[in-house]
Amino acid sequence: MTTVSSAWATFTATAALATSHATAATVHAPASTAGFDGGGFGRTLLLTALTVVVVLAVTFAVALRVGKQAVIDVTWGLGFVALAVTAFVSSSGHGDGLRRWLALVLTASWGLRLAGHIWNRSRGSGEDPRYEAMLARADGNPKAYALVHIYLPQGLTMWFVSLPVQIAMFVEGGQRWVLWLGVLVWAVGLFFEGVGDLQLMRFRRDASNRGAVLDTGLWRYTRHPNYFGDACVWSGLFLVAASAWPGALTILSPAVMVWNLYAGTGKKLLEKDIGDRRPAYAHYVRRTSGFFPWPPKPADPARTRTRAADCQTGLSERRAGRR
Repeated sequence: MTTVSSAWATFTATAALATSHATAATVHAPASTAGFDGGGFGRTLLLTALTVVVVLAVTFAVALRVGKQAVIDVTWGLGFVALAVTAFVSSSGHGDGLRRWLALVLTASWGLRLAGHIWNRSRGSGEDPRYEAMLARADGNPKAYALVHIYLPQGLTMWFVSLPVQIAMFVEGGQRWVLWLGVLVWAVGLFFEGVGDLQLMRFRRDASNRGAVLDTGLWRYTRHPNYFGDACVWSGLFLVAASAWPGALTILSPAVMVWNLYAGTGKKLLEKDIGDRRPAYAHYVRRTSGFFPWPPKPADPARTRTRAADCQTGLSERRAGRR
């Protein structure tokens, strides 16, 4: 996750709505929530909010030391791990043991993999151009600007999106088939995200691919297998929580994440000017699904003939050169 200021208005509205739902659920809880400890859950919400503050404070200190705000991208995954661990410890003695462990392990597996991937990808490089552009717009102190426009929105979004994981630590009973459906959706998401990242990393390491567009493997069926996978991961974690009441009340959390990936700071922001920088990407966009995996459209015959002719011309020139 990068800049989430574009999702700020959506977040504030949905956070208020989710809070009212959670309050109503605590006050007017049906018989099926008799084992749900609303007071304990409320205390956990406060502890996880404090966890977010501590994690981002450490991240900001590290960012100042190394001279780049892009370290917060590594913290994105690690922050969710910290939230899951905090909720797990705080909810000790509550909830369903299987669901609690699943929520912890699934969140930690996703967060640690993502953090490791981003750290490996960005180590040795300078500031992310997206953050450079943001900080260049700062009217006053760039550090204060970063806190307000980068850290605050990401911290609030992290806490809000993690609500299904937090409530999953407290709910009891419910429908086991919904829980295992959530695990399956999560697994599909982790596969798309992990394999997609690996394929892109290998593609970029090959110098002969410079300027080319990856359109094989999972990238043949969706332009953003990693974003699609991320959406599945959080939809799956929601289903784990929603398998017992009142976990379903956190529906807005995965909705915010999916919206952010599809129309906020994910797919939309990444493709904003990529066609200008890489002309071949425009052809890739025309024939490849933008988000959900789908078989690619048939190649344009005229373009295919042109590319074949260019290849033949290049081959002939190389042969002539060898003579």
